[in-house]
Amino acid sequence: MTARFSSLFLLLAAASCSRDTYFQPDARVDYASPLPPGTDSARVTAGRHYRRGPVGRFFLGSHYRRAWAQPVLLPVFNPQTAVPGGLRFGKVGGGFQTTSMTLLGPDGRGYALRSIDKDPYRTLPKALRQGFILTTVRDATSAGMPYGAFVVPPLAAAAGLPHTSPRAFYVRPDEDGLGEASERFRGKVVLLEEKFEGKQNIAGPVAGAQDLEESEDVLEARYASPQHRLDGETYVRARLLDLWLGDWDRHEGQWSWAGYRQATGYTLWKPVPQDRDQVFFRFDDGVIPWLISRLAAKFRTFKPRYESIEGYTRNAVFIDERALAAVPRSSYLQAARDLQLRLTDAVLEQAVRQGLPPEVYRLEGRNIITALQARRTALPQAAADFYRLKARTVMVAGTDEDERFVVERLHDTATVVSVYTLPLNRQNPAASLQYRRSFNPAYTRTVVLHGLQGKDEFLVSGTVHRSPVLAVYGGPDADLLQDSSRVAGLRKRTRFFDTKRNNSLQPGPETKDRTDHSVRSHAFDRDGSGR
Repeated sequence: MTARFSSLFLLLAAASCSRDTYFQPDARVDYASPLPPGTDSARVTAGRHYRRGPVGRFFLGSHYRRAWAQPVLLPVFNPQTAVPGGLRFGKVGGGFQTTSMTLLGPDGRGYALRSIDKDPYRTLPKALRQGFILTTVRDATSAGMPYGAFVVPPLAAAAGLPHTSPRAFYVRPDEDGLGEASERFRGKVVLLEEKFEGKQNIAGPVAGAQDLEESEDVLEARYASPQHRLDGETYVRARLLDLWLGDWDRHEGQWSWAGYRQATGYTLWKPVPQDRDQVFFRFDDGVIPWLISRLAAKFRTFKPRYESIEGYTRNAVFIDERALAAVPRSSYLQAARDLQLRLTDAVLEQAVRQGLPPEVYRLEGRNIITALQARRTALPQAAADFYRLKARTVMVAGTDEDERFVVERLHDTATVVSVYTLPLNRQNPAASLQYRRSFNPAYTRTVVLHGLQGKDEFLVSGTVHRSPVLAVYGGPDADLLQDSSRVAGLRKRTRFFDTKRNNSLQPGPETKDRTDHSVRSHAFDRDGSGR
């Protein structure tokens, strides 16, 4: 057994090619020759260090190694001509895996410049930042399509979604126009795209917005006041596009939000997807990544059929829970059908041909198009599965102001939750309505209500045989729970979590009092920092 283990370890070590100098010294194929001044293009590889022999490909997977090692012709990056008026140094980025920075245009608009290749060195514990393990983790970068992000813009445009418009460049080995970051970028293949953060960057697909913010700030505003709402209908369309593209890394940091003032006074925040590093991800085609994909469900491979919807969406659980809380099943299905009509074969062909360098298109283009066509056909079923996953437990949060949560257990297939601002508009109660959704217990097991701050009221009524469990978290101020509902069976279906003091509890046969002397029930992660 020991001899077999030793032999396997040696094979794996040889396959991963552990070495001190892992990355290519320069992306240019003929980097040993000087690049003449004024040269506007160069023949480069995104990552020829990902080439592996038969043993390496068997254990580590073929991934997109051919695309990474394929020489392609790219423009040479010139800060003075990359955008009209030129670019100047802004600040060095803080990405854990990519080399990144912010550049500024003459009008103050920001642009992100980042390396296409990645180095996960800083994401690993210090004890693992060397040898075989580090090299194996670095090698997994080859599972990403290096030019996939450039295919997305025309697809997003056809889908009716805002998008960035990234461009690929090669940075000269003697570039000095990037300020203190110049040395970090020399000799690399990079991606340049406009940033969608801050009012100075309101332009193009978000023209007309009044604000442009990151998820952290938008969520903080959303839970502070009912004057801020998330556009769940647009968000579900964007998430179905993510599923279709196999883009599994869509956590809250991958989104900006454009704020539009509505006639009734509140701001509607529309999602702006960013950072398309993981589209067309291909991972489970080697012994080691296949095993890893069984242990870490989020590493789902892009292929003609959808793998695990739960896996594709695992990284986005936090932002999905908040942005999809009001979206019914019909919207998922309608968005899927609409995307099928918009994303025609002609759109796919044009996007893949224009987005991939010609040399890479010959290697991978037809496979990607074929997979996209098959996944388009299956998109409605993927949407239904996505809804079923997100509908199991739904969180409905109020704001820091006073609100009334009305839960009506109408019949066995409909429990309706409505949230009103207080005091109610007596002449026009609909003007006070900020949320409403009907829940079918066939899909939804639990509805979680968070009052947050403010003096909130929770009114529960109705007599039925089936209904989701209702978990009510009142929040730090004095709250009221009035429960007159009745659901068949012995299990109580309304649970109230709060402190023992300063709350008014009017229980019914369904009420389970979960109050205690702790303030733990008041905890609520607003922006993702509490995870």
